[in-house]
Amino acid sequence: MGNTDNEETQNLYNKLVEEVKNQVRKLKELGLNDTEITHLLRSEQPLLKLKVDRNYRIFLGESQAEICMEPLVKAVYLLFLKHPEGILFKALPDYRKELTDLYDKLRPWGLTDRTLQSIEDVTNPLLNSINEKCARIKKAFLSVMEGDMAEHYYIKGTRGDPKGIDLPRDLVTWE
Repeated sequence: MGNTDNEETQNLYNKLVEEVKNQVRKLKELGLNDTEITHLLRSEQPLLKLKVDRNYRIFLGESQAEICMEPLVKAVYLLFLKHPEGILFKALPDYRKELTDLYDKLRPWGLTDRTLQSIEDVTNPLLNSINEKCARIKKAFLSVMEGDMAEHYYIKGTRGDPKGIDLPRDLVTWE
């Protein structure tokens, strides 16, 4: 009796695997690549809420996992979070004052010439500073969540297009 159950289970398994292979084949015929198909097949986890508290600390989800970043990196993140439309890197000088104001709130002991130079550097599209800050932001999120989910929380975009955070803003709360 147990042997028959195993055979039935194996037959059902084989049938389902064959059905999935046929559906994947159809998706490829429609033009989807392996990466897109893999993304579709992964279980879709709901995105976590992101909370920025009154002290500009950033927390994720029900567990309230804190995303830790140094002040300038966090200021860059908050700047992009405030701009759901994204920001062109070449337009960063236009956001210098807003970034300075955010950074000043994160560093209540004041802005030195050195910190002002750091802000100048990060908003200079000819320097690599903004890319370094974006890499640190990405690393901060990848340290607490898987890559597929994390990519909704960090700054990304195509070269020459506005870069942004694609997290739906209804999942973001500011205290």
